[in-house]
Amino acid sequence: MTPSPRRACLALAAALVFLAGCSTSEAGSPPSVRKVETAVSVPPGSPVSATRVPTSTSSTSVPVPPPPVAGKVVVLDPGHNGGNASNPAEINKKVPAGRGQTKACNTTGTSTNAGYTEHQFTWDVSVRVRELLAAKGIKVVMTRDNDTGVGPCVDRRAAIGNQANADAVVSIHADGSNSLGAHGFHIAYSAPPLNAAQGEPAKRLATTLRDGLRSAGFATSTYIGSAGLSPRDDLGGLNLSERPAALVECGNMRNPNEAAVLSSPSGRQRYADAIAAAILAYLA
Repeated sequence: MTPSPRRACLALAAALVFLAGCSTSEAGSPPSVRKVETAVSVPPGSPVSATRVPTSTSSTSVPVPPPPVAGKVVVLDPGHNGGNASNPAEINKKVPAGRGQTKACNTTGTSTNAGYTEHQFTWDVSVRVRELLAAKGIKVVMTRDNDTGVGPCVDRRAAIGNQANADAVVSIHADGSNSLGAHGFHIAYSAPPLNAAQGEPAKRLATTLRDGLRSAGFATSTYIGSAGLSPRDDLGGLNLSERPAALVECGNMRNPNEAAVLSSPSGRQRYADAIAAAILAYLA
């Protein structure tokens, strides 16, 4: 027998009540949230033609892709060493320096007129750069472990970068010119190149470091190179490198104004921030 319209409506109402009761758990708690995505239309010509917006607050985490620099290796080469001055025989012995040259194993470096040494500066800045890069997941290798030892020689410093298969080798120094008014940083790289890594990759590393320091407010050198870049054929650590390598002369320690920045912790942090940011830009 065909049910009357009134009976049909009552049946439908009963079914809806039954379904509503099933939407809660036995304890009367709210239903579990399921992540549902809803297509949202976007007008033509918009930057994104369509997107899907989650309609729940599900706590399911979304994997974050690793940064583009993950897995990279950077070798930092703090210039000189604290024990060099007291070991002249060791640091004055001749070692290969590339292009058929030999040079002294290492040197003592320079200092400010007030006695703050280059080896102290390079170690401090390198440690700061290391911490910044390591925080980004980069493996950092240092050519020396402290500021009290001797050397290593320039050929050994290059070998450390080669053996580490470094994506970038950055040597950190400061200069000591007594020329009147001489100030500013410059970036050295091996030229003419002796291998592929010393070509475009090294030039790009040097340029990126130059741009990073300049963007951080540091002035380019008034007495060496051009626009902050200094191609060199006489630096053993660069000549012997088989990886992209550059040497940063952060400033002139003999210039009183620049010495004040190089000697201060805040100034050294500025240098470290700029160098680390430039290395990250190069690697990315």
